[in-house]
Amino acid sequence: MRVSTHWMQQQSVNTMMDRQGDLSGIQTQMGTGKRINQPSDDPVGAARAVELTHLGADTAQYQRNITSANARLGLEDQVLGSVNNVLGRVRTLLLQGMNATQTDESRSDMAAEMVQLRGQLLGIANSKDSQGDYIFAGNRTGAQPFMSQGGGVSYVGDEGQRMVAAGPGLQVATGDPGSGIFMNVATGNGTFAVAAGAGNSGTAVAGASSVVDADAWDGASYQVTFTAADTFEVRDGGGALVTSGSYDAGKGGTVAFRGVQVAFSGTPAAGDSFSVAPSSNQSMFDTLDGIIATLTKPGSGGADMQNALNGQLANLDQAVGSVIEARAAVGGRMNALDQQASLNDDLTLQYKSALSNVQDLDYYDAVSKLSLQSSALQAAQLTFSKLQNMSLFDYIK
Repeated sequence: MRVSTHWMQQQSVNTMMDRQGDLSGIQTQMGTGKRINQPSDDPVGAARAVELTHLGADTAQYQRNITSANARLGLEDQVLGSVNNVLGRVRTLLLQGMNATQTDESRSDMAAEMVQLRGQLLGIANSKDSQGDYIFAGNRTGAQPFMSQGGGVSYVGDEGQRMVAAGPGLQVATGDPGSGIFMNVATGNGTFAVAAGAGNSGTAVAGASSVVDADAWDGASYQVTFTAADTFEVRDGGGALVTSGSYDAGKGGTVAFRGVQVAFSGTPAAGDSFSVAPSSNQSMFDTLDGIIATLTKPGSGGADMQNALNGQLANLDQAVGSVIEARAAVGGRMNALDQQASLNDDLTLQYKSALSNVQDLDYYDAVSKLSLQSSALQAAQLTFSKLQNMSLFDYIK
């Protein structure tokens, strides 16, 4: 086989170019600190690095979502705290107004303050977040959710909840529709409500009511009628007698039936009646309107006012309970977000560690390879220099 001088020189050049390429690759790795700088360096490792990079980016987005959600939920909690403060002041004024020593003028002054508190409550219900979105509008965050119409307040938002992704498969609500907090508040004790008959002429007043046996309560409507100052009977909606008993006007007493009980005080007149009906829904604003109307009624202070205010006090306590329940739900979501944020931090560290193992350069190994490739290149260059100067004529004498 004949080997030409040109072929040998070309082979030497190719060898030098290969060694220069290897050396350039090592130098690139050492300059970037990455073992994989292009997919051809390690196809399997490159694919794994892309996957880990995407996972890390997703987790970083989850963390940004959590930060935004916590800010919005924190603001909602502050706003609900303001609502609670307003309702607390209303309750204080209401209890003062129920005192028999109050006059029509003093009750009117209390009602005037409650009018201002009602306006404040409406403003709080229409609060916005830092982005200018209404907090309690559901998904209709660009439109004012509570509107004064016809002397009352209506809710024009929707029932939706804005959600954010806090982790793989984890969606957390960042707000609550105002209808559930401000509008759909149960009356009475949350199960049933007691109301005095319009024609009552005695001094009997209905007080605390409760469910003592939930299994026995059937959710129907009943009427407690005092047949005399010291006797009563309870009939259902069809007029059938449920129970009857005696009543001590001096000590007061409790009327119990079908798993519920209602406390009474004062002296009833024969024929005085009280209805016991399942709770309905009433807005906080209607509750305040009812309290204001009762306190401003001239000549008030008798049993009719006490019964009305007792009923409104129960409604007000349900409104306070609605706020407390909403704040508890907000707190629960914030706790869930904090726990997920901690988990995301752990995942971020794991992804970074795994990505480092896949693509980061081992400098000790790289330095050894650099030395080896440098030596190989020098050897190729030396070989080329010798082959370049070789000629057949040098050996012809």
